[in-house]
Amino acid sequence: MRLANILKDGYRTVSVVSTDGSHYWPVNRLVPDFTGDMVELVQQFDAIKDKLDVETGGTRVDSAVLLAPIDQPRRNIFCVGKNYHEHAAEFQNSGFDHSAKNGEHAPEAPVVFTKPASTVIGPGAVIPRHANVTNQLDYEAELGVVIGKGGRGIRKADAMDHVFGYTVINDFTARDLQKLHRQWFIGKSLDGFCPMGPYLVTADEVDGQNIDIKCWVNDELRQNSNTSQLIFDIPTLIETLSAGIELQPGDIIATGTPAGVGIGFTPPRFLQPGDVIRIEIENVGVLVNRVGE
Repeated sequence: MRLANILKDGYRTVSVVSTDGSHYWPVNRLVPDFTGDMVELVQQFDAIKDKLDVETGGTRVDSAVLLAPIDQPRRNIFCVGKNYHEHAAEFQNSGFDHSAKNGEHAPEAPVVFTKPASTVIGPGAVIPRHANVTNQLDYEAELGVVIGKGGRGIRKADAMDHVFGYTVINDFTARDLQKLHRQWFIGKSLDGFCPMGPYLVTADEVDGQNIDIKCWVNDELRQNSNTSQLIFDIPTLIETLSAGIELQPGDIIATGTPAGVGIGFTPPRFLQPGDVIRIEIENVGVLVNRVGE
């Protein structure tokens, strides 16, 4: 099932979207007692999903605005760094990586940081330039995993049972701030630095462990990989995070980016005002955003 967070005539509505993305049906019309946002839909999904099957009618999506599917996450977004071998290598060689051990080609355990909820913006939204604090903007195409069933101490063998679905994330980054502060939170957490969407697609429709992920900048293909190339796969990430942190329904995990980011080029190819980033993840969606002036 394809779900979206839609703004129409000043009102937000969590909706079911047709497979082709052309029409939507507000959940509160299909289930009149439902009044929540996307996180609450995830929490209540098993109880109401049988009422969400739609075939005809609906409102055209192009008559409304698509927001980030989870535009009000309850907690910081869990993010994973250096989770593709080629990206780990390009980052280590870039001079921006203060987290790698000497001679390290891949981290020995998942590298986890977070982005606050204030970073989230939707598809089509302009990414703030923040010219007063940074001049080295970079893109990172990532598969976002949304937790459906919470828990602590989740085993890898059971981890996929806890996945509700998937979305597209751009882990936008100020590389100069990332390097200056010798950690990643500030450089990745400026307002608007987490474009997300346009959909949340339920796990029964997507094999998140084997889907293509691509990114274009101004129509130039920069990133082209598959989630099967993750160093630490989705079950490992869930097991690692939940070992001492109770995961909750609606939690978001950004699984890492493949090679091809701006700092991987010689010289680095940082984003400029007006640049358009287009991220496509197979069967999940296409996320397009422009860098502000």
